[in-house]
Amino acid sequence: MMPARFEIGQKHKQEGEAGSKASWNTPRSDSRPAMSYASRMAISFALTSLMTVIVLVSVVSVVWGTAFSDYTRANIEEIANVTAQKLADSYEKDGAWTAETLRTIATSSRVSDDLGIQIVNQKGVVVYDDSWPSASATADAREKGSAELDESESKKSSAHSPVSSAPTNADQTVSVEVSTSAGERVGQVKLWAIGSDALLTKADTAFREKTFNAMALAAVVAICISIIIGYFVSRMLTNPIRRITGTAKQIRDGDLSARTNLRGDDEIDQLGETFDEMATSLEKDMKHEKRLTSDVAHELRTPLMAMLATVEAMQDGVYPTDEEHLETVASETRRLARLVQQMLDLSRMENSTAPLNLEPVDMVPFVRSIVDGQERLFAQRDLRLRFADETQGRSDEIEADPDMITQCVINLLSNAMRYTPEGGWVVVSVLADRKHVDVSVSDTGIGIAKEDLSRIFGRFWRADASRAREAGGLGVGLAVTKQIVERHHGYISVESELGKGTTFTIHLPREHTADAASTTMEH
Repeated sequence: MMPARFEIGQKHKQEGEAGSKASWNTPRSDSRPAMSYASRMAISFALTSLMTVIVLVSVVSVVWGTAFSDYTRANIEEIANVTAQKLADSYEKDGAWTAETLRTIATSSRVSDDLGIQIVNQKGVVVYDDSWPSASATADAREKGSAELDESESKKSSAHSPVSSAPTNADQTVSVEVSTSAGERVGQVKLWAIGSDALLTKADTAFREKTFNAMALAAVVAICISIIIGYFVSRMLTNPIRRITGTAKQIRDGDLSARTNLRGDDEIDQLGETFDEMATSLEKDMKHEKRLTSDVAHELRTPLMAMLATVEAMQDGVYPTDEEHLETVASETRRLARLVQQMLDLSRMENSTAPLNLEPVDMVPFVRSIVDGQERLFAQRDLRLRFADETQGRSDEIEADPDMITQCVINLLSNAMRYTPEGGWVVVSVLADRKHVDVSVSDTGIGIAKEDLSRIFGRFWRADASRAREAGGLGVGLAVTKQIVERHHGYISVESELGKGTTFTIHLPREHTADAASTTMEH
């Protein structure tokens, strides 16, 4: 049968050894006057749609406004060309323009009341302007003044002309020269649009109005749809969050078994899974704390009760006050002191309060001296202890705290001595590779069951409680050893087979780095 193997490092701790931190706060009211996340998301969707529609309508309005403006100007230019041609034909036929002719041509050219028209003769005199109160009379006077009056009179008449409403900006008017077939320039005609709807047919106007009404309706529908979509999307997104919140409240109220049970690939589901893992770890930590309290109470009660029973028996005269019974009290006192000291050591290690005094350590002579110091004790238990240098000439120097490493080796030796029958062997070896120097402690003891390998580094764990108690074992030595090795950024492994023995190996890095070793398990 292959021996079971277990390795534990700093990065990955055993379930029973996971740290526990707890806090208590005054419960807060669950009332939240602010707007809910779902409502805010629905409003955000609606505002986004509204802004999109506004931008779209603005762009369409600008584009259509420009298109309708170009359409209107093109029509005005066409009308102006036709009017100029009529004026030229009339001038060639009559040799001049009469007021009636100008009025007739202008009236025929004004296809819409939204058009303005102005006619200027070859001398630059306005002979017709539909913006004047009496365009026909003015045209007669102007035409007469241009033919009969001299230049001074013409200027005088022009100075007293009514004010025209014709635009002076060239961008707002269309000007076309009036020329005869012979190329003689006889005047100029100007046309302009009055209002944005000039020259638009009823169909054009209706189409524009229907289009803008449709866009307005589309905007309203889009906003409504956005609100509905935002509501359902927000509920879809917030449901897992509400589950996480509800589960957190249950755990806060004491139900440590509550879970979100969220599973998926998105971020919220992953948050739920992580939350469940945290809750599971918290539940284990709480159970561990309860178990630890019970174990500590038991371990403290046992020597105290033994001491109390012995002292009371001596007080009642049942036991004599002799050296034997006083030694019983002293032994239990020492056992109690060891328990307290080891618990203190473990606490200091777990909280990293014990300082590391690092210095170069030559592991072969260092470990050999520890083994030599333990030989007499092993001999008293009828156990054979041997040291083996298996470095094969490789460097065995590391940076470590000598006192802590000594404690580790002694803890492993004590554990081997405790569970190895009389006549058994314990071998301590030092091995070296490129990155680590290993210290291995092998025994021919009772071994450890495969299912117990994951628990041996827990507080107060013992392979054989009765045997350990008889031998003075308190079940915290391996936990302290693990913490020391992890403080050195190394890891510890164990191989064991029931009835044949166990081998513990501590792997210490050659240099003290921040990199922690990983945890693996092999069977």
